[in-house]
Amino acid sequence: MNIQEIRRQFPILDQEVNGQPLVYLDSAATSQKPLSVIRALDEYYKGYNSNVHRGVHTLGTRATDGYEGAREKVRKFINAASNEEVIFMRGTTTAINTVAQSYGADNVKEGDEIVITHMEHHSNIIPWQQLAKITGATLKYVPLQEDGTLSLDDVRETITDNTKIVSIMMVSNVLGTMNPIKEITQIAHEHGAVMMVDGAQAAPHMKVDVQDLDCDFFAFSGHKMAGPTGIGVLYGKKKHLNAMEPVEFGGEMIDFVGLQDSTWKELPWKFEGGTPIIAGAIGLGAAIDFLNEIGLDEIEKYEHHLAAYAMEKMSEIDGLTIYGPKDPGQRAGLVTFNLDDVHPHDLATVLDADGIAIRAGHHCAQPLMKWLDVSSTARASFYLYNTEEDIDRLVNGLVKTKEYFSDVF
Repeated sequence: MNIQEIRRQFPILDQEVNGQPLVYLDSAATSQKPLSVIRALDEYYKGYNSNVHRGVHTLGTRATDGYEGAREKVRKFINAASNEEVIFMRGTTTAINTVAQSYGADNVKEGDEIVITHMEHHSNIIPWQQLAKITGATLKYVPLQEDGTLSLDDVRETITDNTKIVSIMMVSNVLGTMNPIKEITQIAHEHGAVMMVDGAQAAPHMKVDVQDLDCDFFAFSGHKMAGPTGIGVLYGKKKHLNAMEPVEFGGEMIDFVGLQDSTWKELPWKFEGGTPIIAGAIGLGAAIDFLNEIGLDEIEKYEHHLAAYAMEKMSEIDGLTIYGPKDPGQRAGLVTFNLDDVHPHDLATVLDADGIAIRAGHHCAQPLMKWLDVSSTARASFYLYNTEEDIDRLVNGLVKTKEYFSDVF
C-alpha cells in the first residue's frame, strides 16, 4: 500500500484545524471520502439525475443502471448468492430494525429468547428490547471475558432451543474485539435460531463472505467505508426475505394497488419503498471500487499494524488505560482508552486544539460502559489513510494533555 498516494485521494485531510495539520482518528464514527466517490456523486447529479425503474427516458435508464449496478457491486463485495438478497437501506440501524420488526414480529413469541452481548451498539440492543417487550420474549446477554472477548463455551450456554434470534456485532466499535461469527452462527443454527450480524465495523476493514459465515442477515453502512452518508445494506438469505413482510409501504415497492388491498414487488424491491437512495447507492458502489482496488486483505493487515503500533506507544504513558483485547492480532484498528484524572471530553477538546480528532463519550454503548465501570471513554480509530505519524501526534498530544492537567491540579 502506498499510503501517501492513498492520502492524496482524500482532499479533506489536506487542511489545518486550529492552526495544525489535521489528524483524523474518528473513522469508526464515519470515514472520509475519496475523490472517486465525490466525483461519482457529482457526475450523477450533474449528468443523469433521475428517478429509477419507472422511467423509459435516457436519464432514467442511466440512473437505473447505476443504481442496480451498485447492487451487483455490493453482492460481489460480500459474496451474496443473488442480487435479490441485497437490500439498500439508510444504514445499519434501519437494517437491524427491519429484521426485528418484520422477521422478529412474525417469528418470536412469548417464552422465546433473543440473544445479544454486552458489547453491542445501541442500534443492536434497542430493537431487540422493543421486540421482547412487544412479544413477551426474553432478551439474554452472552457474558464477556475479562479482556472483552467472547467465549464460545458461554455462547453455547446462553443459546438454547428456545432462542429464535441471535444478533451480534462482528467487530466491536469500542473494544475492537473481532467476534467468531462463523462459529457463533453454527451454534445458533444447531438450536434452530437465525443469526443477525452487525457488520458496521467489519465491512469497511476486512473481507466479508456472508455465504462462508452462513449468517441469515448481515447489515452495514456506507459512510463508514469511504461511501456517502444515508446509505447502507441489509443482506438476508432469500428464503427469509421472501417470507418477510415489508415494514415501509408506498411507491416503488408495490406490484398492484387496489382499493382495499395491495401486493408487493419481488425481491429486492419490496423492501425499498419510496424513491430509493439513488445517489447514495451509486456513491457506495464507487467506494467499493476504491476499496477493492487497494484490497481488503491489505487494508486489514495495515490497520492491524497501526493498532499494534498505537498500543505499544500508548502503553508507555503512565496512567493510561486501554480497553479490549491486549493482543493486537485479536482486535480491529481502533484503541479505546482513558487517561487518569482527565475526562474524555476534556481530553478530546485539548487534542482538537492541536488538530487531532478523536471520539469521546459512551460510543452508543452504555451497557458496555457499565460493564467497564466507566461513564465514558476516548477512542482513536484508524483507517487506510492513517499513518504512524498520526499516531505519534496523538501520543505526543496525550503526553501534553497529561502534563497540562497535572500542572493545573
